[in-house]
Amino acid sequence: MLLRTVIFAAIAALLATQIPSMIQLAHQPPATTAAAEPAQPQSIAAAAGSAVLEADGRGHFNGTFRINGKSVDGLVDTGASLVAINESTARKLGFGANSLDFRYTVNTANGGTDAARVVLGRIEIGGVRVKDVDAFVLHDKALSGTLVGMSFLKKLKSFQVEGRNLKLTQ
Repeated sequence: MLLRTVIFAAIAALLATQIPSMIQLAHQPPATTAAAEPAQPQSIAAAAGSAVLEADGRGHFNGTFRINGKSVDGLVDTGASLVAINESTARKLGFGANSLDFRYTVNTANGGTDAARVVLGRIEIGGVRVKDVDAFVLHDKALSGTLVGMSFLKKLKSFQVEGRNLKLTQ
């Protein structure tokens, strides 16, 4: 029991250190140039068991994921231990308010907030399909988007950046 508490505390601490920078980056307006990159690049390859995401103008890898069968825009974040979603997204994915136990405390750019741990049944992008992914749910005021963290990425055979592309392989 103590080991579980220590592990969850470590995950919460790591998540707490990463979410503020991701929130700050998400609120920065994109740079505008004559040859501006698209703000929301699409998956550019979808062979069975793989997906390739193109970096946006700021070098971030965004994509439209299917989580529990619903479309959700997400930012791939290798610095996040777990996938992180906000409460509105959790409701969209079928997690009712009564099923969320906000017993973990994490610190964000907006201050401390409670987080609930859930397991996402399925996350898909392109030809990649991963089941049973651990995630944190944060209140909407603490997290405006979805961060696709290591709890998803570590279930892949590999993920690597090649130039401006992130290749996910199952």
